[in-house]
Amino acid sequence: MNLHRTLVVCAGGTVDLPARPMNHRCDGGHLLVHPPRPVWERSELTPDELARWACLVAATGKAMLDTLPPLDGGCLNYWEAGNNALNDKAHPMGPKTPRLHRRMHLHVFGRSPKATHPDWQWGEPPRFPAFADSDAWTAQFSPLNPGECDAIAAAIRMLLNTRYGMNAGAADLPTSGP
Repeated sequence: MNLHRTLVVCAGGTVDLPARPMNHRCDGGHLLVHPPRPVWERSELTPDELARWACLVAATGKAMLDTLPPLDGGCLNYWEAGNNALNDKAHPMGPKTPRLHRRMHLHVFGRSPKATHPDWQWGEPPRFPAFADSDAWTAQFSPLNPGECDAIAAAIRMLLNTRYGMNAGAADLPTSGP
């Protein structure tokens, strides 16, 4: 079950607003970029899939930098993930095999020079909790709002069409809606 809100769907994959953000919108925000198909490791993508996904990642980062006021003078961190699915306490309980259970994706974190949360202080690496503490930790962060998501989605579409030649039409991009 996907509890994320999808902002962009294109040949490069999807961009989602996470259901459990790991950074507050005022400290720079957080988005997920999934490849065009589930893989356990990026080397499993074809060269074409990898190239399109890389363009989607770059467009997502640029769109965040261009549209989110907290990122004025800021930057981004990109974090390839999927390891929480391998935790013995993650569903299904018990030991897991990466090729069967891990689904690689990329987190894009905005890094604001004015960040207030101690785990996101400017000039420091982000700090993440242990798996057992992640639900409580993510509960303190507010996601990007619908207007911010719509602005980012529009900027991604423009960048994919103009800079990366990927023909990402408006029909591929859900709007904030209900």
